[in-house]
Amino acid sequence: MHEDQGHEQDPYVVSSASGRLDLRTRVLKQGDSFVVLDRFGDAEARGPTEYGLFHQDTRFLARLGLRMSVFGQQPRSLMLLSSAVTDDNALLSVHLTNPGMEDLGDPTLPQGALHLRRSQVLWRSALFDRVKLHNYGAEPIRFRLHIFFDADFADIFEARGMARQRRGRLLVPEIASNHVLLGYEGLDGRDRRTRISFDPPPSSIRAGEAWYEVELPGRGEATLQWTVGCEASAGNEAAAAAEREPSPRPQWHDDALLQASAERDKARNAEPKLSTSNAQFDEWMARSLADLHMLATATLRGRYPYAGVPWFSTPFGRDGIITALQSLWFAPDLARGVLWFLASTQADHENAEQDAQPGKILHETRGGEMAAMGEVPFGRYYGSTDSTPLFLMLAGAYYARTGDLEAIQALWPHCERALHWLDHYGDPDGDGFIEYARQTERGLSNQGWKDSYDSVFHSDGTLATAPIALCEVQGYVYDAKQSAARLARVLGQAERAQALERQAQDLRERFESAYWCEDIGTYALALDARKQPCRVRSSNAGQCLFTGIVSDARAERVAEHLMSEGGFSGWGVRTVNTQESRFNPMSYHNGSVWPHDCSLVAAGLGRYGLREQASRIFAGLFDASMYFDLHRLPELFCGFPRVAGETPTLYPQACSPQAWAAAAPLLCLQACLGLEVDGVNNRVCFHNPVLPPFLDHLHIHDLVVGNSTMDLAIARYSHGVGVRLTRREGEAELIVVT
Repeated sequence: MHEDQGHEQDPYVVSSASGRLDLRTRVLKQGDSFVVLDRFGDAEARGPTEYGLFHQDTRFLARLGLRMSVFGQQPRSLMLLSSAVTDDNALLSVHLTNPGMEDLGDPTLPQGALHLRRSQVLWRSALFDRVKLHNYGAEPIRFRLHIFFDADFADIFEARGMARQRRGRLLVPEIASNHVLLGYEGLDGRDRRTRISFDPPPSSIRAGEAWYEVELPGRGEATLQWTVGCEASAGNEAAAAAEREPSPRPQWHDDALLQASAERDKARNAEPKLSTSNAQFDEWMARSLADLHMLATATLRGRYPYAGVPWFSTPFGRDGIITALQSLWFAPDLARGVLWFLASTQADHENAEQDAQPGKILHETRGGEMAAMGEVPFGRYYGSTDSTPLFLMLAGAYYARTGDLEAIQALWPHCERALHWLDHYGDPDGDGFIEYARQTERGLSNQGWKDSYDSVFHSDGTLATAPIALCEVQGYVYDAKQSAARLARVLGQAERAQALERQAQDLRERFESAYWCEDIGTYALALDARKQPCRVRSSNAGQCLFTGIVSDARAERVAEHLMSEGGFSGWGVRTVNTQESRFNPMSYHNGSVWPHDCSLVAAGLGRYGLREQASRIFAGLFDASMYFDLHRLPELFCGFPRVAGETPTLYPQACSPQAWAAAAPLLCLQACLGLEVDGVNNRVCFHNPVLPPFLDHLHIHDLVVGNSTMDLAIARYSHGVGVRLTRREGEAELIVVT
């Protein structure tokens, strides 16, 4: 997805050694912080790894371990009973017990005598850790409980595997009776501190360890807790915005959990409710929505969905826009936050190091030391060719969903600047197609959503040379021009609207001529620097369906290759067909399955009335989700064919959770139902709705459109699918077209 993953010589490749999904890591995220733990609730970051507590792209806690010992013996690991993140992603709950200590000469502490319930909450840049101890034996027990900790203050890119020539200075730890303060002075002039506070004060404490001498009477209980707080001097605006909370951070676990749960409840209550005939689907959807809530981060401009944990927990332009588009019918406020954040960070001058040009929309922004020092170019980076047209698409779609004319009036100058970028900087040779070529060697070599170094190639495997014009980007521009035309008309600019409509139609005609490849029955992946088409069957053509640039006469042929044995794995649509020269099911972009990509393809199929094919994609993703930990769709998984009795194959460095993977079920559902929520005309429309095979009925409660709220019941009947209005407050209209 980002920063040229997949090339062993590329400096931005994720080279951490662990395969996250196979290790069943546990993830909590809130605001500008996240923590990756093992199933015990511990973290052990040695070498390149994602484990630890991160805040503003820096690891504030590299080690956290819980052990126990008796009679001065070496500490032993506890035994795991269960480990789970709650449905709302607010709490990691771990149940542990003691190992047998008889071999150490302590017959009073047999295995299983002690129960430890460990619960962890991440809230306002702090990890709250609580352990409740219960002696289930009749006799008193004595033991020592050790808490190990350390902080390396590694930048996120160091954790990913990048080497640094020099670092800042670790400070001498400050130790008191009930806390330890670990510190780092960064090369960027920022001070970072990790404060570990204990309640009650431990029996002994030093720089990397604290322990409690515990004596529990028969059937006795005790509670111990510690808080790991991240403290940093001011950084960039994006990071600082997430830190501006309306009330101070709580000190201990219970208050943090109460506040975290209340905030999540408030977010859920503001959205529609879904219930279906399939309990497993309901669980999948609940986890997906909980992931969206967790990744949506408060900024000064509204909520923004950070791309994914661990490597991309920051605003990305493309990811945020696509996530907002996927969830627009369900949660339009997310789109508003994305639009305003990206408008506020829109480039206003040329900067080759940042790949910035006036009017261009952000690719990503980073708040860590390496970005601040220019060791990586991603402090504020604009190296994506698609974020700008996608911004215009989202602006148009947001208005259609909400009728929020006031927002559009305020955003229109940013839209005009984006249009200017498309016509000038985005098309430097004036051939009418948007293309990219990085401006410095430190930038991303490929600047579409498939940004691996080898993701754009010809049929013989030769890599395409830049400037490169991707097929789906032309579709984005087509949709962007049409969206901008509709907005211009609403704003009373009829001549501007007509000009944009002519540009869109002209682009569509030239696209058909330049990109259609009759020999492979689909559109070329891209045009290279010589304007030669990359005759490769790819999912990119499916995203062209999503934008509507594909001619009606060719839509079914595109669908055929997408849903063929080489295109559809049984779990989802592959990024590259199995017949292509660079196909590799274990690659990042050349044969894997990306849930967000599948959802855009499904929406494209639905746009052309191919709902049964969209339903097959939806069913494949649903089936795959049943095999993933917590029923959570990862960023991507391998593109091996589905085999009866076997599970999908994991991709080792995939982010999980990932925002646009979490939002994929919402868009797939919309594609199958042919659902349009029209806030301008105050109506909800269903166009030839289809229910996927795993659903017999679906209820949507509290769907807001215009000034109205609706409850809808969708059910399968022998003659098709019916939609019924069960409650309405307001005057919105329900329209069903069959």
